[in-house]
Amino acid sequence: MEYAFHVCNTMSPLGMARAIKRMLGDGDAPPVLLCIGSDLAIGDSLGPIVGTMVRRTASACGGYVYGTLRAPVTAKEVRYVREFLRQTHPNAKIIAVDAAVGEESEIGLIKLSDTPLRPGSGANKRLGKVGDISILGILAKKSAFPYASLNLTRLNLVYMMAEAIARAIDTVLSGGADKNSQQVV
Repeated sequence: MEYAFHVCNTMSPLGMARAIKRMLGDGDAPPVLLCIGSDLAIGDSLGPIVGTMVRRTASACGGYVYGTLRAPVTAKEVRYVREFLRQTHPNAKIIAVDAAVGEESEIGLIKLSDTPLRPGSGANKRLGKVGDISILGILAKKSAFPYASLNLTRLNLVYMMAEAIARAIDTVLSGGADKNSQQVV
């Protein structure tokens, strides 16, 4: 199952929340949010910004957040974090968030999938998969030098995406986004 939402669509957070809730199913353990990225490049900071935003409310809702601006989880660390999450949260579903590059027409899309994501794949790195649910924010055009294009990404686009993703996750963690819900995000 794959969904795509444009960051400029004001209904994106609610649509994402409903999609995430559907993908999570009826698990007993609260989901774990793994936000991948670095604060060293604007475009790569999507994950840590989302983690920082969600961390403010996740503890009250019973969620766990790894990867913030203060303590980022980079793509290189994913293999260690994957084992840590397996041992620490054995029954929890992992929601992995990362920045991505794509076609020019895809810039501004937030893609959700019920499959793991492969961090660093836009930079041609082979680092393994992580997560049960993936959220990718497409921030730049694919190029021969993807890290350079992420460095030239507008902070406003990153921040707007982070806000939309964080609002969706907050809605899920707080128990909102039911099919019959009239909640406005």
